Amino acid sequence: MLIHPWDAAGDDEAMAFVRANEFGHLIASGRDRDVPVVVPTQFLVTGDSTVVLHLARPNPIWGAIEENPMVVLSVAGDWAYVEGAWKALPGTDEDPRLGVPTTYYAAVQLVCRAEVVTDAEGVLDILRAQLDRLDGGLADPREHSRRLPGIRGLRLAVQRINGKFKYGGNVDEAHRRHVADRLAERGGPGDAAARGHVLRRTPSGGVG
Repeated sequence: MLIHPWDAAGDDEAMAFVRANEFGHLIASGRDRDVPVVVPTQFLVTGDSTVVLHLARPNPIWGAIEENPMVVLSVAGDWAYVEGAWKALPGTDEDPRLGVPTTYYAAVQLVCRAEVVTDAEGVLDILRAQLDRLDGGLADPREHSRRLPGIRGLRLAVQRINGKFKYGGNVDEAHRRHVADRLAERGGPGDAAARGHVLRRTPSGGVG
């Protein structure tokens, strides 16, 4: 994806976003395929640079990973439409009708090397880690031993992190804060999260 310098995210910022949004699209290009395999999936980040997940055995991604273990895990969210008129500051000669609308969003793409986990204990370890994170109090997944052959696990070793936080980094503080105020007023889905990113990434910092 295109990442302008003012939208670039450091690895720590990018991974914090991924940990807070544990759902994305796993993309495996395989080799000599017309289109890549794209799978929406829940996942879990373990340690600093490993992602684990599980998928059904009939999933078409296994063949693509066997052909080429390099995959991309794409995570995007906290998006909000920014109306064109919001680009014009009140009390100035800026014309709201000429404002250029855009969409603010965060996107992280993790380039990973995939390791397929087929042994029962390895799959159980992944299931336990995911359940501990999402749904404590359930029986140990070993209790579902008859179902275990129907799934495989994946460990993704992160090789490269591409993070983009498109939140008005190309405009000055006054324009950013004006947009942040409009997001607060509108209060639509995603507006609060987007506003938080705008203010957090504004040079003077602080949440107003």
